[in-house]
Amino acid sequence: MLDDLKLINQIDKSDALGVAGKQASQLVHDYDVYFQLDKTPLNVVLGGMGGSAWPAMILSSWPRVSVPFEISRDYTVPSYVNKDTLYIASSYSGNTEETIASLDDAEKKGAQIVVMAAGGKLVELAKERGHTLFKIPSGFQPRMSSFYFLAALVQILEPLGLIPVASREQLAAASQWLAQENMQWFADVPTSKNPAKQLAEKLVGKSVLIYSGPLLFPATNKWKICINENAKNLAWANQYPELSHNEFIGWSSHPIEKPYAVIEIQSDLEHPRVQKRFELTDKLLSGKRPHAIAVVPEGTSVLKQILWAFNFGDYVSLYLAVLNNVDPTPVGLVEKLKKELK
Repeated sequence: MLDDLKLINQIDKSDALGVAGKQASQLVHDYDVYFQLDKTPLNVVLGGMGGSAWPAMILSSWPRVSVPFEISRDYTVPSYVNKDTLYIASSYSGNTEETIASLDDAEKKGAQIVVMAAGGKLVELAKERGHTLFKIPSGFQPRMSSFYFLAALVQILEPLGLIPVASREQLAAASQWLAQENMQWFADVPTSKNPAKQLAEKLVGKSVLIYSGPLLFPATNKWKICINENAKNLAWANQYPELSHNEFIGWSSHPIEKPYAVIEIQSDLEHPRVQKRFELTDKLLSGKRPHAIAVVPEGTSVLKQILWAFNFGDYVSLYLAVLNNVDPTPVGLVEKLKKELK
């Protein structure tokens, strides 16, 4: 089925697979925005939801912000936000009600503000209120524009000295490498040679749990987002060592015949004790849960492994959408919820 290109095109009406194949180029997008802040921030808060917040999770693994950094998924900002805070309002549509409300809250608290959006109310507010605007290219679903957001974040934080110098250069080098890696997952690569198609076939009819260590968790969370939104297939994510203290025991009281698939993104860059937990968990839960499917990211750096795992997960979710016979691009139920909220 996944080698029938005509069928794939019939289901994937907006060519999400084609978009996935070009995502690496988003990493080198130049926003050509020059801005100055009144003072160097002592902390950074990013307000956003879903695919508009996810890219900021990468910053905890690479290149790591040198001051306290928090992602706020709420209608308000943390209580400590003040004039020493850089607040980044992030919404692809520009109409996310939580982000608009938290922007108002950040303004009341005197924060220094930067806006990232493709359009909508946030772009209007940025222009009206004089906030620096990084305008994300439009025409995509938020989850398919993540690397545009990552490029913007690097171009915001590097000039401020809040992430290491040359982070943007590292991103550009990784972009070229990732573009080559993508080719092995293209739709015209047959299932027998395409690991993304092979993994998608193992997930059909199952709810998916994706686990990793902290370094790769940004990619793990993106897998959850894309399996839910692209494949319209339930998925959850968690990370070691935290899951060893709670979710681990939840598997213990039921037989192995569960309608789940377990994926573990196993990076050799994680803490050695985290790597040990992968091995021991599978051993101790043998017969209690499905045997974990190991995904070992390519790349010699944290950045490359996150980007590789990110894009591989995109392709897996898109092929799973085809197998589920659903168009991966629309998220009609989310749009319906937004209308109901209004």
